[in-house]
Amino acid sequence: MIDSKEYIKQHVRTVPDWPQAGIQFRDITPLLQDPKVFRALIDIFLARYANANLNYVAGLDARGFILGSVIAYELNLGFVPIRKKGKLPFHTISEEYDLEYGSATVEVHTDACKQGDRVLLVDDLIATGGTMLAGKKLLERLGAEVIEAAVIVDLPELGGSKLIEQSGLKVFTVCDFDGH
Repeated sequence: MIDSKEYIKQHVRTVPDWPQAGIQFRDITPLLQDPKVFRALIDIFLARYANANLNYVAGLDARGFILGSVIAYELNLGFVPIRKKGKLPFHTISEEYDLEYGSATVEVHTDACKQGDRVLLVDDLIATGGTMLAGKKLLERLGAEVIEAAVIVDLPELGGSKLIEQSGLKVFTVCDFDGH
């Protein structure tokens, strides 16, 4: 019998040389397309966070929105979108970070959470860790306590999960991909 984490890993598609040569892109869309796999994936997160005493789930633009909003709904919590620069209509704070192939900026509304709120930070994948660390910094600037970073896929050879843990944030991953 296959365990649930291996079941999820088998449904992650690898797209070579995307978005540029040399990148092995880990595509989660097959997980979302199959309702049984998607349910199994969400159930992994629900089992982990059902008793975590959270106020919000924050999702990183854009695939973190898919996971985070479903997790928030199932746990009866609010959802905080952390978006790419220029996409939020109200007052925001921003954080710039480096990607494995460039740089970017993310923003959050200034009223997204408040001092003492406990927040789970969700995305689809950790590569270099820049996006997750930027999200953590934004939430902490608003006074929230980020209790854990949760993702489907970790790419440990790129060092992101190690950097996140060195920042003091625990990381939960469903599966990882070493090498190619």
